[in-house]
Amino acid sequence: MDEIVKQALTKWPKVPACYGWLGLDARGNWYLRDDSAQAQGPFSAGLAQSKGDRLEHSRLLEFIARNYEHDASGQWFFQNGPQRVYVELEISPFIWHLDADLTLHSHTGRAARVQGAVLDEQGRLYLQTDIGFGLVHSMDMGHAANAVERGLWLPEPALCAGLPARFGYVLSPQARQLKAT
Repeated sequence: MDEIVKQALTKWPKVPACYGWLGLDARGNWYLRDDSAQAQGPFSAGLAQSKGDRLEHSRLLEFIARNYEHDASGQWFFQNGPQRVYVELEISPFIWHLDADLTLHSHTGRAARVQGAVLDEQGRLYLQTDIGFGLVHSMDMGHAANAVERGLWLPEPALCAGLPARFGYVLSPQARQLKAT
């Protein structure tokens, strides 16, 4: 986490959290979701109208990546100064990118080491790593298939709907917040 963010947290410790305004899709793209986008449905539905506006400013994306964390209940957030902005996940908290040599890094640029693999009913490959759980980016499935074929990764079958509970993450902190109130 950035030092300036830590300082803001100390200076303003009681800023209310924000829900529903930031989303992460299955390709590792960040979306800003205004009221109109939120009214169109949940982010996890993957519908263009409910996603919002894709963020493309490189410095903003770098800032989000450096300050992307999770809380004890498995809700992922971006710490934006003193405000915690909970992230709506389309599918998982990380999107993995693979190089030809199977070097693994997340959509936030963090390096990771594979600890296990899961294949869902739609043929999507997920990796459990030393930094968390996530989906392999569709453009990197060729490299991932090579790892599976060589026996480096032995994917377990699993249903996509059960992955959040099994791996301890929350797809929609906003929906969880609304149920709690």
